[in-house]
Amino acid sequence: MNYENIYIEEENGVATITINRPKKLNALNKRTISELHTAFKELDDDKEIKVVILTGSGEKAFVAGADISEFAHFSIEEGWQLAAEGQKLLFDFIENLSTPVIAAVNGFALGGGLELAMSSHFRIASDNAKMGLPEVSLGVIPGYGGTQRLPQLIGKGRAMEMIMTAGMIDANKALEYGLVNYVVTQEELLPLCLKIASRISNNSPVAVKYAINAINAGFKYDVNGYAAEIDAFGSCFGTNDFKEGTSAFLEKRKANFQGS
Repeated sequence: MNYENIYIEEENGVATITINRPKKLNALNKRTISELHTAFKELDDDKEIKVVILTGSGEKAFVAGADISEFAHFSIEEGWQLAAEGQKLLFDFIENLSTPVIAAVNGFALGGGLELAMSSHFRIASDNAKMGLPEVSLGVIPGYGGTQRLPQLIGKGRAMEMIMTAGMIDANKALEYGLVNYVVTQEELLPLCLKIASRISNNSPVAVKYAINAINAGFKYDVNGYAAEIDAFGSCFGTNDFKEGTSAFLEKRKANFQGS
């Protein structure tokens, strides 16, 4: 596919997706959401890709929000469809992807941008990053999972305050809240993401996939996370990666995982 708003770089089993709308501070519009869905699907199907890093172009913004000009005149039904389709196509899709996704938050992550970062499996921020969900200042609420994922990540009270005040927090506050795992300089951001991605890549892709599924299960109201973990744990025993991993351990050698 010819991408207009994103570009992809691949090296040593790690793919980096960069949202490339710098004049719009990488704001999400329908085309960008569609392109991101296609890119994530293709990379997830590629057995050579072990980790995906998601970031924004330039030094100002990861994603500064949704493109408000696209939905300012929507009806109730159109607003409902915007949220439902967006969640299914991209945000829930990323959260449940078999391939780990690291958000490299390199600047403003506001509204849909923060929701995109939160749908990733974890986040690393540059020290100039600022994060927030300002939707109530526009007479609307977060619609791409923000009211659900933010409380899961930082707690109900803090999420309530952030959403109701429409305020922003800086990178260090995000670190204190547990919203991001690390804060580094802009120059160190992608190298750190690549370093962590490399460590993940050394492990069994099948086991990593099962771990993602089991962890996510614990945050779903209609799923028993412990039962999901037991099922995933048992399933690992039927994989070639389990045979290889245990054999390598017993033989005191480095495992050569095939992802099956």
